[in-house]
Amino acid sequence: MTTDGKTLRTCKNGHRYYKSSDCITCPKCEEERKSSINFLKMLGAPARRALEGRGIATLQQLAQFSEADILNLHGMGKTSMPKLQKALGEIGLTFKQKM
Repeated sequence: MTTDGKTLRTCKNGHRYYKSSDCITCPKCEEERKSSINFLKMLGAPARRALEGRGIATLQQLAQFSEADILNLHGMGKTSMPKLQKALGEIGLTFKQKM
């Protein structure tokens, strides 16, 4: 299907988007990738080091932990949690729920 010279495409993750060029980059996947990479930059150094020390470098990795797990990391404070929740929510993820 085309609209104004743009072709409807679907990426491997199921996102649907229109492109007018031969570029295969999905805008939604690219935004998620940027969010995952850049989320650490919005944190203070102690919180960033706490996550990096635990091997958490992406939002997908962060979503594998509960809020309590993250708050228990040395250097992580309560002011960082709203920032992390927002970053997760922007790509449709949440913290793991405690059972």
